[in-house]
Amino acid sequence: MVNTLHKKYKSLFYIPKNWIYLDGNSLGPLTKNIKNSISKVVTDEWGEQIIKGWNKSNWMTQPDRIGNVIAKLIGASKNTVTVGDTLAIKLFQAISGAHQISKKKGLILSDKSNFPSDLYIANSYLKDKNLSKVRLVSKNKIVDELNKGEASILMLTHVDYRTGELYDLKKISKIARNMGIITIWDFAHSIGALPLSVKKDDIDFAVGCTYKYLCGGPGSPAFIYVNPKHINKINPIIAGWLGHENPFNFDLSYKPAKDIRRFRIGTPPVIQMSALEEVLKIWETVDIDLIRKEAISLTSLFINKINNSKLKLSLISPKNPKKRGNQVAYKTENAYEKMQALIDLDVIGDYREPNIMRFGFNPLYNSEDDVIRATEILKKICNEELWKKNKYSKRKLVT
Repeated sequence: MVNTLHKKYKSLFYIPKNWIYLDGNSLGPLTKNIKNSISKVVTDEWGEQIIKGWNKSNWMTQPDRIGNVIAKLIGASKNTVTVGDTLAIKLFQAISGAHQISKKKGLILSDKSNFPSDLYIANSYLKDKNLSKVRLVSKNKIVDELNKGEASILMLTHVDYRTGELYDLKKISKIARNMGIITIWDFAHSIGALPLSVKKDDIDFAVGCTYKYLCGGPGSPAFIYVNPKHINKINPIIAGWLGHENPFNFDLSYKPAKDIRRFRIGTPPVIQMSALEEVLKIWETVDIDLIRKEAISLTSLFINKINNSKLKLSLISPKNPKKRGNQVAYKTENAYEKMQALIDLDVIGDYREPNIMRFGFNPLYNSEDDVIRATEILKKICNEELWKKNKYSKRKLVT
């Protein structure tokens, strides 16, 4: 399949000259429209309106508006998604909400390769409730564990952050639902990359960040989806004032809003929200099914090129493109040094412990030519041992 999306969309992104950017699964690049949008918010709204901006520029309703845009991207009903805070906070809300509605109290099931932060958050919640830690099993044991019927909550990341392995969300969710197990899915590496339908798959909770494939900017606010059948059964464990049914009544007692707004907590970060709201306009014209098809084409081409290069790299992503997300990962000795050499030569991927080189592909700005050039540069680095330069062995804070 010929990659065509980049011809239409790449000009919308600011990517430094000569860079081949293959790290959009970690942080998406800046879109050019954001610069003018943020300037307007800062100068015309904050500058000229100051406090009036909450009403005149509708700052206070940003989480609701953005939530409904994201709802479309994950196949959710209107008014079932809200935006704000970080992914850590939104996951904590989902876990506490799942615990409240679960008929069985206690055991959270997850897999050993889940993103560590998700496990930290879950275990901190369980510790506070004097419950056992998250039960961790290998990916291929999840179904067996579900069928035991011991779990009350299933918490999984849809796309493995290291390998890109993709869970069969539909199958897993159906099994969990039949066993009376509440589902929480982390869409950090899914939204903006894969077709999603939380309504059709009848999942209970979904959370995700917006700075990867959605390109909302570093630290852009996270989202939470709550199945509408659960919303009014949950008393949010973090009872923020903007989750109150009438926040400007300033009641001393908390009365949660009667809709998804009860999962709002604090004041919206207006500038960051505005950046996200602006970039999401691109998604009004994007065909997510085409993104997925072209990403499969790009990742498959990348894998074929690496195979043909005879390099000492071991593919740890699934060979079957339908079983991986829009990223590819390899194990190799001196992976950190090799990635630093690649970055130095303007091929931007990233490194994950203990020995993984990771590459993310976004057809909106990546092309087949990018793939070919990137693999040629990687081949040069390995064959000429350019990675052995001392400067590449010095560890940086962010890898």
